Amino acid sequence: MSLETGKQFEALLLYLRENRGFNYTGYKRTTIVRRIGKRCAELGLSSFAAYQDYLQVHADEFAVLFDKILINVTTFFRDPPTWDYLAREVVPKIAAKAGTIRIWSAGTASGEEAYSAAILFCEALGQEMFLRRVKIYATDVDEDALNKARSGYSEKDLEPLEARLRSRYFESQGGRLAFKAALRRVLIFGRHDLMQDAPISRLDLLICRNTLMYFTAETQGRVLARFHYALEDEGYLFLGRAEMLLMHGSIFEPVELKHRVFRRVPRPPLRERLMILAQTGNADASDQVSKQIRLHEMATEGSPYPQMVVDPLGNLVLANMSARRLLDIRVTDVGRPLKDLEQSYRPADLRGPIDQVFRERRTIGLAGVDHADLDGTMRRFNLQFAPLLEDGSAIAGAIVTFIEVTGEVALRAELERAKQEVETAYEELQSSNEELETTNEELQSTVEELETTNEELQSTNEELETMNEELESTNSELQGMNSVLQERTEIANRLNTFMHAILGNIRLGAAVLDADLEVRVWNERAADLWGLKSEEVLGTSFFDLEIGLPTKELRTMVRSVLRGNPIHQEMDVDAVNRRGKRMRCRVAATTLAGRGRAGGVVVVMEELKA
Repeated sequence: MSLETGKQFEALLLYLRENRGFNYTGYKRTTIVRRIGKRCAELGLSSFAAYQDYLQVHADEFAVLFDKILINVTTFFRDPPTWDYLAREVVPKIAAKAGTIRIWSAGTASGEEAYSAAILFCEALGQEMFLRRVKIYATDVDEDALNKARSGYSEKDLEPLEARLRSRYFESQGGRLAFKAALRRVLIFGRHDLMQDAPISRLDLLICRNTLMYFTAETQGRVLARFHYALEDEGYLFLGRAEMLLMHGSIFEPVELKHRVFRRVPRPPLRERLMILAQTGNADASDQVSKQIRLHEMATEGSPYPQMVVDPLGNLVLANMSARRLLDIRVTDVGRPLKDLEQSYRPADLRGPIDQVFRERRTIGLAGVDHADLDGTMRRFNLQFAPLLEDGSAIAGAIVTFIEVTGEVALRAELERAKQEVETAYEELQSSNEELETTNEELQSTVEELETTNEELQSTNEELETMNEELESTNSELQGMNSVLQERTEIANRLNTFMHAILGNIRLGAAVLDADLEVRVWNERAADLWGLKSEEVLGTSFFDLEIGLPTKELRTMVRSVLRGNPIHQEMDVDAVNRRGKRMRCRVAATTLAGRGRAGGVVVVMEELKA
């Protein structure tokens, strides 16, 4: 995509968000560019800017575009083996718990997966317990798809269901087949945007199949954090074939990777818990998380590295235990200006990098600094100077961290001297490992892209099947027409053969002209008379032939006969053929009628004897 096209596309996304509230910034660019580009091609538009103008004029196009982007390809019990596993291994465990069972079908499209889950639990619990204990929430951003879920389905939509289940769970309503009203009150359908709206909570099962694959990795992370918050500790997450969660093992663990069933990790690491809270959309929780993260990151006393904190006035405000031992900092030194302490230049000048941190608000490194202990032992450190920012803007101070690399330097020197080949191999192995990780991520992205393309192809296949039926009907009609044309062609060929036979056996020169007065038949006597063969004159206007006839004298007569007024005329003219022979010639023109009108002219030419 060129720079100009990219700008037009971003402008289109901004227009959709500001005018219709459709925010597609979290979707994968390749997918959404392909879907909108396909719609532009259908309309014959050459650019995204032209399509934006089209949207401004045609308000009903928004619904069409929305349907194009959200590929609502779904069916009852899609991928049956995965649903069989869910019914066999997961549903009994959820049913065994006490209290209400809460299920969320996110990205439910036209509701088939929500109803599939309802059927599973009704089969497992029985109708009475199902009505008492189960609550199913089915959400999507597509209102038209949700309306279909509410109103019912066609016979074709229900074909994947066994006849037993169709008769047991669906009933006819206004020409459609709807989920039975007695059971329907368990399900609640509503619009919900996974990227913006707060999640439904306290869930035992969350179904979100082939939806995450349309989002970018960053958006997937935010949505999965909300899913983790929404599920109970023993809650299950049921995903689609292309969704693996390889990058989110700290918050979800696989129960059966083949069937994409995962379980919520009850207590992930601290940082993950803080990030999950921050993604739930709760303002108070987010503020509390910010404070916790700030306190956690600013804490230094328990750090294994020597650390010092200097405020913007240049005062030493904190030195942890490791720093006090390393640099011989006394308790009375804390609170004094750093410039008044010998630690400001031992083991290196600290004031310059600290001042640079305050000016530039970025981390600065100082490598290979040597320091002598009291017993004379030389140690080497890498120094890191980093800003401490309050609320992301005001600088609260600078932290200096001493990272000892003495052993590392010695080991590196030893390895460089004695094991150069091993280190080279290790670096190659490390590079290969990184390439494999990158390849794995690319393959995962490719799988998601292929799954998206597969659904697009399935949607296109349905359209092609409809077109094929129409083409078969048209083909039958064409075959009938072709038979008629063949019969007429055979008749015309027989007539043509008959005419050639007649004209070839007469002793007069003859030519058959069509309605445009072009030569269609030229017999052998005409060829002998004028010196031009049949293949030289066929398809040529009779009046363009250079055969020695005075065509100007004949033109009026031939055209009059072509019009049928009269149908026959004769004229004697002087002529000179191509051999230079002068002669008196009689030319007769007769109308060649076809279906009540003149279809051509037969011209007969005879040399008159002196």
